[in-house]
Amino acid sequence: MKKIIIPFDGGHFSKGAFSFVNSLHEMKPVLLTGIFLPEVDYARFFFFPTAFAAPAYIPGIEDFEEEKVDSNIEQFAQACQRNFIEYRVHKDLFDSSIPQLTKETRFADLMVIGSETFYTNGIVTGSNEYLKDALHTTECPVIIVPEKFDFPSNIILAYDGSASSVYAIKQFAGLFPELCNLNTILVYACNEKHNIPDQVLIEELVARHFSNLTITKKITSDNKNDISNWFLQLRNSLVVSGSFGRSGVSELFKKSFLIELIKEHSTPVFIAHK
Repeated sequence: MKKIIIPFDGGHFSKGAFSFVNSLHEMKPVLLTGIFLPEVDYARFFFFPTAFAAPAYIPGIEDFEEEKVDSNIEQFAQACQRNFIEYRVHKDLFDSSIPQLTKETRFADLMVIGSETFYTNGIVTGSNEYLKDALHTTECPVIIVPEKFDFPSNIILAYDGSASSVYAIKQFAGLFPELCNLNTILVYACNEKHNIPDQVLIEELVARHFSNLTITKKITSDNKNDISNWFLQLRNSLVVSGSFGRSGVSELFKKSFLIELIKEHSTPVFIAHK
């Protein structure tokens, strides 16, 4: 049984995140923990290494409408009970809420969050050309889920030759063996005719876990939306991604597809980093 957490901030309740976990639960029972927090500056929590250089925005208790959180908790509990999901509720309304969420990820197999959360405080904007050190503070993999989606029937493994991308693939295979029989595409994207890095080694690894596997190389243009558009055309997919380093082979992925996929609210994205 996996332990999965969903963070809920303020009065926001992500039906998409809950729906995704419920679908996983129907395949194999999970323990679901709802983490109920004040509204938090998720931009600094998820994306920047200086996340704790200065306090993130945490509303004072006098400004915070606790009844909204209580309503969220009731909605969460009722949804879990209706779907026969074992659940826990963790609630933190004080200044330690960001470090507490970091600690929660240490003791979880997976965190699931709604993609709209990333827009609450203007997190994904044109000014964020890169996702800087994505998920720097989390200690478990994360799935970012749209509010409306069809549960994936395809898995896309975003491989850029980096250790991070291979690590994410291994994390996904270990967490979700029940999804590894879905149609799976391992894609290497480049804008020149490079060989797929370590193709024999990655094929030896991935073919052991994914029974319906295709490996492809996509030659893209300099249009930053080219690779993201290709991903978005593959309906009912879940994208598996590392957090992307600074190597040249990962540059094409970094500049385009991850931000666009989250911005489009159309595709669940699994992200893992060491």
